[in-house]
Amino acid sequence: MLSSPATLAVSLFLIIPVAATISVTFTAPAGLFAPYTEFFDSRFQRTVLWRTFEVAAITTVVSLVLGLLTAYVVSRCPPWMKSLLIVLAVFPLLTGVVVRSFAWLIILGRNGVMNNTLEWLGVIERPIALLYTQTSVVIALIYIFIPLMILVLIGVLENIPEDLLQASASLGASPTRTFVQVVLPLATPGLIVGAVLVFTASFTSYATPHLLGGTRQMMMGTFLHQRAMVTFDWVSASTVAAIMLVVIVTTVLVMTRIAKRLNPMAS
Repeated sequence: MLSSPATLAVSLFLIIPVAATISVTFTAPAGLFAPYTEFFDSRFQRTVLWRTFEVAAITTVVSLVLGLLTAYVVSRCPPWMKSLLIVLAVFPLLTGVVVRSFAWLIILGRNGVMNNTLEWLGVIERPIALLYTQTSVVIALIYIFIPLMILVLIGVLENIPEDLLQASASLGASPTRTFVQVVLPLATPGLIVGAVLVFTASFTSYATPHLLGGTRQMMMGTFLHQRAMVTFDWVSASTVAAIMLVVIVTTVLVMTRIAKRLNPMAS
């Protein structure tokens, strides 16, 4: 009875809307699985799905590496410096995603900071096209979502007892070996949580791919918006949403299984 209000709220605001969205795809006049067959028969739509998965995967891996190294350094700093570094890491979250994406328009534009700097250094003779590429989308997504990774990992790394690190060092392990064999396995739950957050956010992102990728680098979020709000093809839009949901749930299950193999205590 105590869980009934929460169960009712989840059912009303999550399960029922998602079920209603997916059910639309199975009532198409062309057949039960016709919308999905049509989606995967289209080379363009398969490319959009693969590009979205690739961008989300690259963003997650780079955020994992940079976030883990950053969080490890922050967790070993003195308390006063740790607080300052955490504030600096959280500071970008105080502005909206659209604002931060627009900032990269200024940085990566033909007359932006990056091109002007490269021309000043003599690396290039004329501005190069940095916007509306997959690389620009990945860079912006890493910048936007890496604070989430850092915050998650700092909390995990701070809870690793210092005695374990000292014991490893006293037994002759180098700092690198201690990091790989002691810190990394104990940080696995945080790595999985951070990876799930970044992958899910990157895979479903709309504003950043729309602003920095445009129509040439369309991803599932922008493709869904186009189907729903431009062409008003609700069946196709629901199909895209259902495929995105399946990909995300499958990825989470795979990451959880990997975490349990690496660390039986991970959940």
